Amino acid sequence: ECRAVVAPGSSAHSLLLSRSPSGCSQAENPIISVCRFSRPPLTAHDNFWDFIGLTPEAMHMVMWTMSDRAIPRSFRFMEGFGVHTFRLITADGKGTYVKFHFKPAMGLQSVVWNEALKINGADPDFHRRDLWDAISKGTAPEWELGVQLFDDEFADSFEFDVLDPTKIIPEEQVPVRRIGRFVLDRTVDNFFAETEQVAFCTQNVVPGIGFTNDPLLQGRNFSYLDTQLKRLGSPNFTHLPINAPKVPVQNFQQDGHMAMRNPSGRANYEPNSWGGPRENPQAGYRHYPVEETGRKAQTRSETFADHYSQARQFFISQTPIEQKHIGDALVFELSKCERADIRERIVAHLLNIDTSLATVVANGLGLARMPKAFPAAVPTRKDLPPSDTLSIIRNGPDSFAGRKLGILVSSGASASLVGKLVETLGKLPADYEIIAPQIGGAELDDGSLIAGSQKIDGGPSVLYDAVAIILSEDGAKMFCEDKTAKDFVNDAFAHAKYIGHSPEAVPFLERAGIRQEDRDDAVITLENLTSIEGFVKACAALRFWDRELEVDLDAEAFLKAQS
Repeated sequence: ECRAVVAPGSSAHSLLLSRSPSGCSQAENPIISVCRFSRPPLTAHDNFWDFIGLTPEAMHMVMWTMSDRAIPRSFRFMEGFGVHTFRLITADGKGTYVKFHFKPAMGLQSVVWNEALKINGADPDFHRRDLWDAISKGTAPEWELGVQLFDDEFADSFEFDVLDPTKIIPEEQVPVRRIGRFVLDRTVDNFFAETEQVAFCTQNVVPGIGFTNDPLLQGRNFSYLDTQLKRLGSPNFTHLPINAPKVPVQNFQQDGHMAMRNPSGRANYEPNSWGGPRENPQAGYRHYPVEETGRKAQTRSETFADHYSQARQFFISQTPIEQKHIGDALVFELSKCERADIRERIVAHLLNIDTSLATVVANGLGLARMPKAFPAAVPTRKDLPPSDTLSIIRNGPDSFAGRKLGILVSSGASASLVGKLVETLGKLPADYEIIAPQIGGAELDDGSLIAGSQKIDGGPSVLYDAVAIILSEDGAKMFCEDKTAKDFVNDAFAHAKYIGHSPEAVPFLERAGIRQEDRDDAVITLENLTSIEGFVKACAALRFWDRELEVDLDAEAFLKAQS
């Protein structure tokens, strides 16, 4: 029922920091609000949106989670970035603010909502399988590590508080400097030992990285250690191999529940008379000597009070089709709410972000009247420019490398076309799977047997970034009577994917409902090597978005609001 699950500690979850006096006391509330309750024991959809509607600082997060960022095609094509501001500290004690970013080497990519629903049914392990396959085949997922660095002068001049985790710093103002690579080149040997027992903790930093007074970060520094003590049952969770340092550590910690070491020294305290261990003040964590002035109070900082300006900036930074997807997602989600006042309250918030978005959502919900805008603590700024780095489509790949093509074949299909297509994909490299009437494969026109990766009933087109349909005349006639085969091509067409086909497949396309007048520039005939190379090159665009506006009934309201 829920479009996206926001995990505690994730970027989207952290963007929801409340302006509560303690700074981080709201961190668990979005999760609690969606928990199952007794009447009925179902996901509490209304509770969640009730909480969101009464928490204006959530609106920036809502824009992200309702966007295509919430339904990624693969972890390999996702950005990773922390919402917190840390410090980098030099050996001589000089510091600068830093935000860390991970940029995928193969560009950004997401799926569409209808596609995501069908992927969940076709392969619940889709994302995990994608990572495993990429690593196993030697195309290790890779991200560039980058940093945004800025000083106190910038922090004082920036439009928002740099310690507010519901805000970002646009890359146009502080560019991300690439400083390293992060490569996943090994799969786990035992999932429980290497994944389930990982004790993530924000306190774990290397020398040279320090903390700031970001209130949510301070709360997480406390709560994450407390979480691991309970989740793993003992303070000795650092003895588990996956959490243990790679080099020996000397400290005064000893014994306790689930201790896994057997120290033999006499003294585990300091000072002592036995020549035992002693603290090295130079090697431990040292707080950055920042100067603080002002009144200490448990209150809400007014520098955190602007809840809509960056939500608006995120929305206007999207391409029109991405904006449409945000509107579609909001209509879908709010249509699941039983209470009309909850739906209206969210639309009231949207009026502070973008009038056209609020109009699309209100019309999609069938509201009898447009509500008044929700009272804003600070008026929405209209002078913040769009940021291209916030759009997925504007930061997509420049080739089809790392993607997967689904090749639907029948008996008697052209071995030459299949061979040239596979060879062209291998040069990128890109992956492919053969979908056949039976898992045993199909006999091609030269008498060779091509093995099947999927049976047509179990290999829907939602599992692939683009599809090619290479059939014989008899194969086309057979597939014309096969509902699953028609679903294969219909889904690919509806999801705006690139479709390559042999000339013999045209009757099948017609029978599936893709008529001559419907076939756009992304439906490409494959006849020879030149056309195959052109098709694979075109697939780098991943989607032919103009088609969505033709096949989606919601497009009319979107286009009207845009005009």
